[in-house]
Amino acid sequence: MKSAAVFLGLLLCLYGTWAQGEIGGIQDVKATHDQSSSQNNTCPDIWAELKELRDMTIEQMVELRNSKSKIEKLEQENTATQARLTASESKNAVLEARMSSIENEVEELRRENAERPKVAFTVGLTDAGEVGPFNTDTTLKFSKVFSNFGLAYNPTTGIFTAPVRGAYYYIRFNGCEARSLQTVQVALYNNDKLITKCSESNDNMWLTVSNAFVLQLEKGDMVYVVLNSGPGIYDNLYNRTTFSGFFLFSV
Repeated sequence: MKSAAVFLGLLLCLYGTWAQGEIGGIQDVKATHDQSSSQNNTCPDIWAELKELRDMTIEQMVELRNSKSKIEKLEQENTATQARLTASESKNAVLEARMSSIENEVEELRRENAERPKVAFTVGLTDAGEVGPFNTDTTLKFSKVFSNFGLAYNPTTGIFTAPVRGAYYYIRFNGCEARSLQTVQVALYNNDKLITKCSESNDNMWLTVSNAFVLQLEKGDMVYVVLNSGPGIYDNLYNRTTFSGFFLFSV
């Protein structure tokens, strides 16, 4: 705005000088000199104004150059920020993919756990004390049920029946005899197949035997403990004679 005002003042000054020359004609040297002096007194200093205008133009150019540099710097910073944002979005996409994969795995484990048979049992023989001896091999009916998840053990028959195929069960049994000069002899069977037989005799009191196996069973396979003919066995409220097992995994 200041530059425009200066330029307009210069035009008015020049126009006034030209107009006076046209109207007054040629004056004598003194009149012309006096008129020129009068005009110089009323018009701004042209060269000073031009110098000021030049200085202002240079200053504006410097400011424009500085502004351009600032804009270029801001554009560079914006480009760098955009690159970082793109990288962050890529990382977020990778993390989301991993999270989705983990969630799927967790869901699969939950599904497998829900479908996995929940089978475990622990039973004791009796609180009555002495059992046997018998004249024939006798399947022991463990009547004290402490746990029977899946209801695969039958306390009426003393038999555990595998509900599904699997490498399957950890099976353990303990036998005790409290009568002196007696022998305890028990056997573990899978269907009609003998798995193991444990026997021991004593001269005094409190004879015990035990064993454990991991068995691969087919669905419907039966596992049970047999007291062989001749020896006896003992149990009481301290649960000295027990039978137990639990599911491991499917195959």
